[in-house]
Amino acid sequence: MACVDNALIMECDMTKGSAYRLLIGFSIPLFFGNLFQQLYSMVDTVIVGRFVGLEALAAVGSTSGFVFMVNGFGQGLANGFAVPVSQKYGAKDYEAMRRNYAMSILASISVGAVVCIFFLLLSRWLLELVHTPENIIDGAAAYITIIYAGIIAVIYYNLFSAVLRAVGDSNSPLIFLLVSSILNILLDLFFVIVVPLGCAGVAVATVIAQVISTVLAYVYIRKRYPIFRLEKKDWRIDMHTIWNLLRIGIPGGIQFSVCAIGVVIVQAAINTFGSDIVAAYSVGTKIEGLMSVIFPVFGMAISTYAGQNLGAGNMDRIKNGFKAIVVIAFATSIVISVLTFLLAEPVSYIFVDRKTTSDIVIDSAVYYARTVSLFFIPLASIFIFRTGSQGLGSGGIPLMSSLCELALRTIAAMTLPSVLGYTGVVLASPIAWVGAGILCPVCCIAYLKKKEKQLT
Repeated sequence: MACVDNALIMECDMTKGSAYRLLIGFSIPLFFGNLFQQLYSMVDTVIVGRFVGLEALAAVGSTSGFVFMVNGFGQGLANGFAVPVSQKYGAKDYEAMRRNYAMSILASISVGAVVCIFFLLLSRWLLELVHTPENIIDGAAAYITIIYAGIIAVIYYNLFSAVLRAVGDSNSPLIFLLVSSILNILLDLFFVIVVPLGCAGVAVATVIAQVISTVLAYVYIRKRYPIFRLEKKDWRIDMHTIWNLLRIGIPGGIQFSVCAIGVVIVQAAINTFGSDIVAAYSVGTKIEGLMSVIFPVFGMAISTYAGQNLGAGNMDRIKNGFKAIVVIAFATSIVISVLTFLLAEPVSYIFVDRKTTSDIVIDSAVYYARTVSLFFIPLASIFIFRTGSQGLGSGGIPLMSSLCELALRTIAAMTLPSVLGYTGVVLASPIAWVGAGILCPVCCIAYLKKKEKQLT
């Protein structure tokens, strides 16, 4: 494993060594980082559910699709911006790598400002559009407005983390997330118990923790990575580089937002069942997110691996890497599915008080988690081939697969509930996963062949 781990840098050259060992070694810190990130998002739900009440839990939970729409855009944008960094690192072209890094910082502030203003203006209207129940809409609006105000910090944190991963460092983002998660928990408790701000309090805590982690990440990169110390010449506006970044980053961001639109449509269907089912669905999706936290890791790992090896012109290594990650991911999916089925009920009690919560909330949450767990293999396939194709420089495949998810999830959410009731809503996401899980590998394999012809 050609990695450097010393007082200055923790890079990992993925153009040499065993694909299995590189991918597993790179994925372990990413897994814990994603776990902390999932816990980070869960804390808001847990604390309002425990200390404010079931309506507050439903209010925060009802915003999950809209929060994912914006935070997911930031993550996809940042991951796309990091792809040229990874490729230039693999090609050992450090001057071009720094130029891409500097232009990604400049592009992020412009894109982030537009997204922030747009969603701040629409926040309340979006909640009304999906028929958020009257008894929770005020809390939901307070929460989501504050979260949207912090979107620029989200974009920059994801950018700095993606840049670190681009050079093979998956350890440092884990440390930042650990610090941020601890801060988020402490601030949540402060703004809910000491200063009782309710739903708004947990949102304020989240934004403050995100800002702190963003600053830490930037300072760390500047001080600990000499290859990323930017000079005056690196900041000169380069429209060709910016366009290339946007060509990959914008579709990457949109693909998350498109997926989120499908989630919002499902949320609209759930809202018609009343606040108890909204709370149950919120708990069920949190269990799903916690148990499936490993799957995005496989995508990030193969994206970095593919990006570096594409820069080095190693197509055979890229193909071997995809084969290795598929074996690892599918074996893991089976284990996680079994664990989700067994642990869904006890995990649900993390979010609500067992003694005071009605059986319908618990039973509906457990039913959701157990049902979707049967479809974790196609979910893993989506992450591998969608994010992996982004690492190869494709913006079209991630967007295409997201549109496929949106179409299937929308059709299911608009038709099945009238026939199957709550089960119809539960099946909306699995149906989307199966469709996109088939489309992504087919498109990615075709794109690999295209890249191989270009190189030869």
